[in-house]
Amino acid sequence: MSEIYTTFYTVALVIIGALLIACLVRAIRGPRIADRLIAANMMGTLIVITICILSFVMNESYLVDIAMIYTMISFLAVVVLTKIYMGIYREKRRQAMEKEGQHHD
Repeated sequence: MSEIYTTFYTVALVIIGALLIACLVRAIRGPRIADRLIAANMMGTLIVITICILSFVMNESYLVDIAMIYTMISFLAVVVLTKIYMGIYREKRRQAMEKEGQHHD
């Protein structure tokens, strides 16, 4: 692999690393749960891209298999977290409606 490609991939990995840090900050700070879920999903996508770039640079094809497995796990994690969040949201909304109903009596 030529020197220019190695430099390009190194720069790409550094940029992806900076984006991962930005997503981590968004996942921690929020302010909403939806922001945290999107940041977690974006982090998973950036990690898969990093694994694929490393697979190409290191000429190791098994890393692509790991990237596919990581993609499936990341997708399932976001689906489960969304399902949990929706359950909590519905419960809070139900409690708020019950509280409003008590005030009107």
